[in-house]
This record gives sequence, structure tokens and C-alpha cells, in this order.
Amino acid sequence: MSLKIRLTRGGAKKRPYYRIVVADARAPRDGRFIEKVGAYDPMKAKDDPARVVLDNEKITSWLQKGAQPTDRVLRFLDAAGLAKRPTRNNPQKAEPGEKAKERAAKRAEKAAAPASEDAAA
Repeated sequence: MSLKIRLTRGGAKKRPYYRIVVADARAPRDGRFIEKVGAYDPMKAKDDPARVVLDNEKITSWLQKGAQPTDRVLRFLDAAGLAKRPTRNNPQKAEPGEKAKERAAKRAEKAAAPASEDAAA
């Protein structure tokens, strides 16, 4: 059984509130879970200590048992010093797609064409 430490959504429409739970990876997002290990309230200020509440003892025990945190939960655990989040590097992220490159090349050709006609005349 693969265990995940992940968020389950609660709260009203446009007012999200998340519980941090340990659940089977096959269970639905807001469905059955094994244990509640924390809470996350994105509506609170970023510097508010009640924004992310974690039960450190429960989380460390589940991590030792092999539970895998999701990306968002891993950010919380890294900030609390419970787990290390590896740094990511994607140098191609800002590179434009194929279609954008084609459009830029056509635009450059059009801009070069009238300039070459003026020079020939």
C-alpha cells in the first residue's frame, strides 16, 4: 500500500481550507484517509503562524514508515525543517514553443524584406 501525505480540501466556495492527511494513494482527494496530521489555511496572512499547523511527531513517524509527501506538502515540511526539498532547475522553462519561434521568424523575414527593397532602389 502506497501512502501519501497530502491535502484534502474543505471550506466553503471561494474560502478554501485544507487538512494535511496521510492517505492511501488510490483514495480520492477528499475521500478516506488514515490520519490527520495538520492543517493549511491559505486565507490567512503568509506570516501568520496559524496558516500552516503541523503535528511534527506524527509526520516524522509516517515519513519513517515510508509515506511520500506531495509537492505542496513537501514545501511545508521543508519550511518546518522536517524534510529536505531538492532544488529544481529547468533552463528551458522560459524558452518559447515551436509555434512562437515560427511566428518570430516570419516577423523577422517581413521586417527584413522592406529594408532590403529600399536598399536596392
